[in-house]
Amino acid sequence: MYFQTRILFVSFIATILLSIFIIPILRKFKIGQIEREEGPESHFSKKGTPTMGGIIIALGIIIGTIGGIIYYYHSEIEVAKRILPLLIITIGFGAIGFIDDYKKLVLRNTKGLKPSSKMLGLLIIAVGYTFYIMKVLNLGTETYIPFLKIYVNVSTWIYIPFAIFVILATTNAVNLTDGIDGLSTSVSAIIVTCLTVIAIILDVKEIIVFGSIIVGACLGFLIFNLNVAKVFMGDTGSLLLGGVIAAMALYLKMPLLLLLIAAIPVVETISVVLQVLYFKKTGGKRLFKMAPLHHHFELSGWNENKVVSIFSILTLMLCIIGLCGI
Repeated sequence: MYFQTRILFVSFIATILLSIFIIPILRKFKIGQIEREEGPESHFSKKGTPTMGGIIIALGIIIGTIGGIIYYYHSEIEVAKRILPLLIITIGFGAIGFIDDYKKLVLRNTKGLKPSSKMLGLLIIAVGYTFYIMKVLNLGTETYIPFLKIYVNVSTWIYIPFAIFVILATTNAVNLTDGIDGLSTSVSAIIVTCLTVIAIILDVKEIIVFGSIIVGACLGFLIFNLNVAKVFMGDTGSLLLGGVIAAMALYLKMPLLLLLIAAIPVVETISVVLQVLYFKKTGGKRLFKMAPLHHHFELSGWNENKVVSIFSILTLMLCIIGLCGI
């Protein structure tokens, strides 16, 4: 574990240094936050805050991963070979978010990437990753049932669409959670830490290393992302982190555990779905004051720090419960 601890600090320090360098560049080119007019009034002051900071997270992860690959290349080359595809998949998800952010923030196209185009891009990466873990890594279709502590062999024709759904649902859920200073970063860091601990239990070295790198990058970015945020991750970061969480869970054969340890992003997504359905069914009435759910609590009188603290504590407790089910 000595190396994993060191690589966590490498990505942590690298992300801090990158933030110090990149945030002023984003500010100089006026790549700033665009707040919705129908959003909470307290968010209007955030307009212009440097955005697309997911680039910083991605670069921190790349630096940490290069270090991990170099280390294992000379000792356990198979581990090194398995870390690289994880990086490629992660950057792939981030790239879809980057294109969306670039269109919105640089090209000033407020609609950004078309939802259909965004989903198609995510779908292509999800399909590629699913076949990678099945055909290249030969991990099969075994899926762990938490608390029952058994593995169930799933039909290939069921597993493939299921795995793709997990990836698409997780990326979009984390994306919806990104709406308050530090919320998505904090929750994602805790979830990834939980998955990394599971990898330690199962002795899956490539996930231990990669998870440590992700946690280090998240913590480094969080220093600049906590309230009052100096930078936002944008879709570049939220889609990247959602993709990482889904990729790690599938690699460990633990996608069902996400229903528990990633309950906050799940509930955030459900709140949006319920809000839309209720709005249409009642002819304009709202189930929540605003969706996603974190905005409902904001409008109910909670400040941003309280929302982030409580959502993070809940995630931590759910992750501890989840570890008990392994």
